[in-house]
Amino acid sequence: MYLLVLVHILQSSLLAVHSCPSLCACSYGNSGTAELRSVQCSDPGISVVPINVPADTVKLRLEKTLISRVPRAAFYNLSELRFLWLVYNSITSIHPSSFVNLKALRELRLDGNFLTSFPWEGLRDMPQLQTLGLHNNRLSSLPAHAALFLPNITYLDLSSNRLTILPAELLDLWFPLPGQQGGPTQRRILGLHDNPWLCDCQISMVMSLSMSLWSPVVLMDQLLMCSRSLGQSGVLLTQAQLSRCMRPSVQPAATRVVSPLGSNVILRCDATGYPTPTLTWIKTSAYADCCQQNMIESSEQLPRNLESFMQESPRVGVRWSIISLNGLSYKDAGEYRCQARNMGGISEALIRLRVVGVTRVSRPPKKKSQKTPPKPSLKYRRPNQNPATINTPSMKENQISLNITPPSLNKTQTAPDPGSRVFPADEYKVDSPDTKKKTQTSIKSTPESSDNSTSALLSETQRYKEEQDR
Repeated sequence: MYLLVLVHILQSSLLAVHSCPSLCACSYGNSGTAELRSVQCSDPGISVVPINVPADTVKLRLEKTLISRVPRAAFYNLSELRFLWLVYNSITSIHPSSFVNLKALRELRLDGNFLTSFPWEGLRDMPQLQTLGLHNNRLSSLPAHAALFLPNITYLDLSSNRLTILPAELLDLWFPLPGQQGGPTQRRILGLHDNPWLCDCQISMVMSLSMSLWSPVVLMDQLLMCSRSLGQSGVLLTQAQLSRCMRPSVQPAATRVVSPLGSNVILRCDATGYPTPTLTWIKTSAYADCCQQNMIESSEQLPRNLESFMQESPRVGVRWSIISLNGLSYKDAGEYRCQARNMGGISEALIRLRVVGVTRVSRPPKKKSQKTPPKPSLKYRRPNQNPATINTPSMKENQISLNITPPSLNKTQTAPDPGSRVFPADEYKVDSPDTKKKTQTSIKSTPESSDNSTSALLSETQRYKEEQDR
């Protein structure tokens, strides 16, 4: 009995998986060796998204129904779904998580509904999506963050909406500047016609770039209409006199900033250009000098984009941005680049930030006090000195020299006193006999001093030299 109940449950579940929802038609198509299920629901009585669509469905079409909203996780059990058409219904809102688990979806069409906005962040749940159709809705604006979720889209139809301007981020995605694209340029098909575009630089650049020979973008219809302001009648974009794009110009508040460790600092730059440029901050290198290079974390990957900054545009064509650094540390030091970009090009300014701190100043070693040795009172003749030029010691010198005792003449000499001065050997020149006589003669010719100490000094000097000659 238990086995019979289990078999009945399995049969019911299999029938539920392979059965076709009410008011819908199911068919199979061949794709090589596999049969692909296709489900089409187009009855006007359908007002909600069916929940019992077979799990092996590859293509689902819900069209010309009264469905007004797409709830959260509406297609969660359809993991093999590749094509989803929700066209010409009455859809006004789509939950951001409506497309969860559609990892194999390649084509999503929402043409002919009443959408005033689209959950662009929901495209993250469809990594294989390449075709997105939003033709004939009521979209009035494209947010700048939509460019983050459109890299894989190669077919985007935005025609017959109420769009007036295109954000610069989308133009950077569709027409990357040289050196900005990561790999080979991907060609895209765009539907931008039948929108009340404003005659500005962005839509003009789309037109001119799409008409070039190797353009990455192909327009479905190149007859775009634009007007000077909202409410005015449109003219062909090719006939309008549009303002020329102006490459941005960046002016920093300061190019070199020196701030103490632990302080707060604000870096600012201003940019002008048309269209109004967008600003980003990039740290390109760390600052290292003799005193702090060991404190910088080498694990920091540079260059890197900084996310926490503020920017505002007080008027068209002007934008300023500031970045606040609180509690400075050595790793905050380095080079910061303020980069401005628009359709005219890219410009940047460099700001160098240096962080200084308290460093230990090494004191110079104290010099040992050296006692100045007394100057010798006797002036001895050098080898090249003329004997006739020897001067007689003055009275003051004689008084000092009386306290100097001649060195011992014994062969065994004691170590000299550290406080006394050691004279070089060449200052004590041993005179020849002839020279000695001349010296004695010159001494005798000197007038005698009235002071007896002078004569005693001369006799002592003569006796010392005679001992030297022996």
